[in-house]
Amino acid sequence: MDLIIRGGRIIDPGHFDGEADLYINEGRIAALKPGGGTGEAEKSVKVIAARGKIVAPGLIDLHVHLREPGEEYKETIASGCRAAVAGGFTAVCAMPNTHPPNDCAQVTEFILERAQSAGAARVYPVAAISPGLAGKGLTPFYELAAAGAVAFTDDGLPVANSLLMRRALEYARGAGCPVIAHCEDPLLSADGAMNEGPTATRLGLRGIPNVAESAMVQRDIALAGLTGGKLHLAHVSTREAVDAIRIAKSQGVAVTAEAAPHHFTLDDEAVCDYDPNMKMYPPLRTAADRDAIRQGLADGTIDAIASDHAPHSSIEKQLEFDLAANGVIGLETSLPLALKLVHDGVLSLPRLVELMACHPARIIGVPCGLQTGMPADITIIDPDAVFTVSADNFRSQSRNTPFEGWTLKGRATTTIVAGRVVFALDD
Repeated sequence: MDLIIRGGRIIDPGHFDGEADLYINEGRIAALKPGGGTGEAEKSVKVIAARGKIVAPGLIDLHVHLREPGEEYKETIASGCRAAVAGGFTAVCAMPNTHPPNDCAQVTEFILERAQSAGAARVYPVAAISPGLAGKGLTPFYELAAAGAVAFTDDGLPVANSLLMRRALEYARGAGCPVIAHCEDPLLSADGAMNEGPTATRLGLRGIPNVAESAMVQRDIALAGLTGGKLHLAHVSTREAVDAIRIAKSQGVAVTAEAAPHHFTLDDEAVCDYDPNMKMYPPLRTAADRDAIRQGLADGTIDAIASDHAPHSSIEKQLEFDLAANGVIGLETSLPLALKLVHDGVLSLPRLVELMACHPARIIGVPCGLQTGMPADITIIDPDAVFTVSADNFRSQSRNTPFEGWTLKGRATTTIVAGRVVFALDD
């Protein structure tokens, strides 16, 4: 035996919820013994005391921008993976809008090689739908899937051409992968800087209406229904989109969705100081939209929590609000912000584990769980640890967080990948 996790509350939704000891050997789950906290271990076996903590399947972030290749001054695969494991994530999905973009097998293989060298979180590459993210034609889906891509998206840009989106869903279905949709009508968003509404009017900033998202959500749901393809909706931010997803699921459409912590935590009033760290796409919406996202997470309409980790340097971010780049980092704050929903009574702990581990794994088709024989990817969480967010302490290379100085409750204390401890809070 290589490792014993002793006396924690093991939450593996649908399989086990209770105090137990977890035994790990040769990178896999060897045994789970209910009761926990008893028995002698051999001196050569490492024991992690987990009483009072949550032991969960490894968290997976479906939406991360690692910036490599091409913008390594913002983030590298290695630094992003270090940030991931510090945030409790054993795996991340890397978006393709790099320079060059991940639109060919060589870039996919490069990402996997760099992730292997980093030796921290697993990285699942997501490939581009169209060459160069130009929205014209399709990348070689089957070749990219064979190289290791788990999904396809032009994230950062919408697929404006409806026929191309139809074909993408059809080809991705054949490759056994979902299409991740960045839902935006660019003519309606029209280079807006924040949510359209009274706050934007008061601040004198160009607004982006909810319909810029929800119209494309409804189009893509219709195309998923037509093709039978697996559609995953990225960074849902509006109540209209949540309603459309709920209806689509009731009709049997193969659609899943994610929400980002900033969208279920903040609303557009947070922009009042023109802080560029509050600028993102989709923008922060109204309190009613924020509450609809929370309800969707609670009732199963939204399947996953994903950070949309988007690192930028001060060169792009510390500008006038209109000119600042969209995006915030989130790998090291996603879990604490999601735990706030638990502390506030919006989510149960098992539901949180579903949203951050089980469902993301199902969406991209990778194993997840704490049953015997499963890969030992594990996140240990102290739900009561109180800390103050300080970007200077982040493992990410970038500092563009909207949560600087916040006091949060709950965080990952240990992250284990393939049976190996890759992060320990006390180290």
